[in-house]
Amino acid sequence: MSRSPLSPPAVIVVGAGPAGLMAAQVAAAAGARVDVYDAMPSAGRKFLLAGRGGLNLTHSEPLPAFLGRYDTAARPRVERWLRALPPQALRDWAQGLGVETFVGTSGRVFPQEMKAAPLLRAWMARLRADGVHFHMRHRWLGWRDDPVSAPASSLRFAGPQGDVDVRADAVVLALGGASWARLGSDGAWVALLRERGVAVNDLAPSNCGFDAQWTPLLRDRHAGEPVKAVAARVGDGEMRRGEFILTVSGVEGGLVYALSAALREQWRQHGHAEMRVDLLPQMEAGRVAMEVAHPRGSRSWSSHLQSRLNLKGVKMALLRECVPAQAFHDPAWLARCIKDLPLRLARPRPIDEAISSAGGVRLDEVDDDLQLRRLPGVFCTGEMLDWDAPTGGYLLTACFAGGAVAGAGVAARLGLGRV
Repeated sequence: MSRSPLSPPAVIVVGAGPAGLMAAQVAAAAGARVDVYDAMPSAGRKFLLAGRGGLNLTHSEPLPAFLGRYDTAARPRVERWLRALPPQALRDWAQGLGVETFVGTSGRVFPQEMKAAPLLRAWMARLRADGVHFHMRHRWLGWRDDPVSAPASSLRFAGPQGDVDVRADAVVLALGGASWARLGSDGAWVALLRERGVAVNDLAPSNCGFDAQWTPLLRDRHAGEPVKAVAARVGDGEMRRGEFILTVSGVEGGLVYALSAALREQWRQHGHAEMRVDLLPQMEAGRVAMEVAHPRGSRSWSSHLQSRLNLKGVKMALLRECVPAQAFHDPAWLARCIKDLPLRLARPRPIDEAISSAGGVRLDEVDDDLQLRRLPGVFCTGEMLDWDAPTGGYLLTACFAGGAVAGAGVAARLGLGRV
């Protein structure tokens, strides 16, 4: 595009979530003229909903442990992003906006006011003060020109007054995945990039619930109840402590979300998945075996296990649901099931119900600055890239950090220097 030699280079950011807004901030700070386009009526819609019950901004654990939460294949790339904007730097950034944070008992980091809205308001005010312009209700339609020969120029948008063409020197795509489509993340961009030869892995639900084929008895009596103070693993994976919720259709909640990537892969390979649940992780297996084997006299198994192990309610119902009836005639077998309960899952819940999505633009399609190798001048960041992370601050932190990397990459490409 032609511009005055004295005018700053123009940058378009498509997507007003955390990754896009951070890319806009970094590019504007470097001296670019930044315009942000988004299909929604206002910025950060999914960010606001995710923080409605308490915005988990990041986590306080040491960086090596923090990095271990990301999927192995993507971890080297995510580590580079987090080196650019580590968790403590993200807290410092929030403080710079006037938002103090604190570490909760779980190690998770929250704003003092807990909610996302005050942080987003302060951030938007800062961006506007830095000269960033926002164009809401503009849905990206692709390119007017051939993006291979003119990758950043002539983007097309469907706006409130009809289609518009916009030209820029560089573009950042931060369009999210395909979860919570009503908030803008609908995955429509996949076809647009594939048409241009960019390899995009199919989007799949992550941090999601799973269906299970419950009996009517369990479903009718216990749907909606939390299963607390348990631990679970997938296959030979790490045992994680936490809780989950029994739903009408299956299971959901923090512990399930933490294992969802492994469960999804197991389901993909075998057509089903299995979560191995320790109903009493605070008690040694030998102690459980001894208490189960204690003579129960005329008491029922429910009374006996409640008396000896305080195993009752939804945990007892799950035990009866998931183990063969013969196990209740073999105390040693029953004790093993209490410590290693096989919970069979049929399938993930639909992607639009998921907190996030896996899949997306393959990481080998972008360089270290997150610029598409096939489309120079076009950068991709955030959840539309193929990496995966659990909730707990890990997903959000990497979105912020990836946005910062893309913004710095744009600045370097435009000769504005790295920031």
